[in-house]
Amino acid sequence: MIKMIIYSNITKSQMIKKYKKVVVKIGSNSIVDSKTKKIKSKWLDNLCKDIAELNKTKKIVIVCSGAIALGAKSISNTKLRKLEDKQAAASVGQIELAHQWRNKLGKYKIGVSQILLTLEDSEERRRYLNARNTISSLQSKNIIPIINENDTVATEEIRYGDNDRLAARVAQMIEADLLILLSDVDGLYQGNPKKDKDVKKISEVFKIDKKIEELGNYQSSELGSGGMATKILAAKICAGNGCATIITNSDKNRPISNINKKNSTIFCPLTSTNSSKKKWLLNHLKPSGSIIIDTGAKNAILKNKSLLPAGVIEIQGRFKRGDVISILVENGQKVAIGISAYDFNDAKKIIGKKSKEIYKVLGFEGREEVVHKDNLVKLST
Repeated sequence: MIKMIIYSNITKSQMIKKYKKVVVKIGSNSIVDSKTKKIKSKWLDNLCKDIAELNKTKKIVIVCSGAIALGAKSISNTKLRKLEDKQAAASVGQIELAHQWRNKLGKYKIGVSQILLTLEDSEERRRYLNARNTISSLQSKNIIPIINENDTVATEEIRYGDNDRLAARVAQMIEADLLILLSDVDGLYQGNPKKDKDVKKISEVFKIDKKIEELGNYQSSELGSGGMATKILAAKICAGNGCATIITNSDKNRPISNINKKNSTIFCPLTSTNSSKKKWLLNHLKPSGSIIIDTGAKNAILKNKSLLPAGVIEIQGRFKRGDVISILVENGQKVAIGISAYDFNDAKKIIGKKSKEIYKVLGFEGREEVVHKDNLVKLST
């Protein structure tokens, strides 16, 4: 059962006070000067005052963009287009970012660490749990993790492409209850505020539907790879995990302590009975393959039952046992996502078979289910 948490009568500052685990995401446009391509030092000083204040009562994680923007000048005087050039720039810029954070938060006797993640680190369950445990250990020692995508090793196929979704996955990973996205706009508008000064801002979003998602198409980022569309997607990921999201303008002396209804949009969270594993499954970005099922299997899944080989029609993709796969009906509708008990070769061999026939077909005693109900999440249809 899922229901809405509503905060209409609570001010933003009051809301921030009640949260215990907060992820703060800083975009490239916020931390790097678009003209000089250098860190906005005074701005970062003021932000660190806010973070130091939050750190007294909350567990904080920072997801910080800007490495490529900072390192770009060292690689080329022109716009970086090749992936390897962007990766090289990231490796240069990461050193500068880490140095700045260490010095500025060090004034408040707060330690920092650097964690670089790829998409695979959040998609593969063991690596996901390892990252979560590392962050927890650091926080217990008053060390704030500074997280960025590992652009130096990530390829186009295995990267987030923006730090908004990375921040959402980190928020899910540590079970945060608030994600703050610092941007170059003060929230979500009903149009483009840079072209239309009279366009109205939306202060509160209770449900992220297609209409809300379409509002994100008007804005892109000058320095970074994200825009409003990726922020809305990040908010959607967080909402399903019981985490609120605030988008606010970073162009203030104290961007967090000055959050209010006029300069931000809050996306309200949902409450869910899903386990931590099922929340992780639900927000998986790139499943390894697909299983096509018949109507009987679909009905069984909707009744919270496991997927048996008898209901499988087709196997798509080259997935391994333990990989996350999509479960679809014949018309292409995605009805569930789950963890496969078989690799794609063995799964193909038992298509349409009864569970008691698995040993005869494969020559070994496998699972009765292709996807067990404990490793499966049904989707809204």
